Amino acid sequence: MISYKTGEAPVFVKIEDYKDILDVLELIKDRLAEAKRTLGDINELKNDEDAELELWSSTLAEIEKKLESIDRTLFEPESAY
Repeated sequence: MISYKTGEAPVFVKIEDYKDILDVLELIKDRLAEAKRTLGDINELKNDEDAELELWSSTLAEIEKKLESIDRTLFEPESAY
């Protein structure tokens, strides 16, 4: 058995239970690391998506300006020479 002092009285834990606790803690650490990696991957995808959306937005704005120019050219009366 392993003894821990918590406050006033020691706590005794069976070696088998202690090893089980260590295994569970290691599993939790592994899952936490996996969750952090997944979150990083999601964040990277989000950043890529944001960049792509920004590109689409600027492309649409450029197309809109060109269409406005064509519209003005087609529908404005010709100026006298």
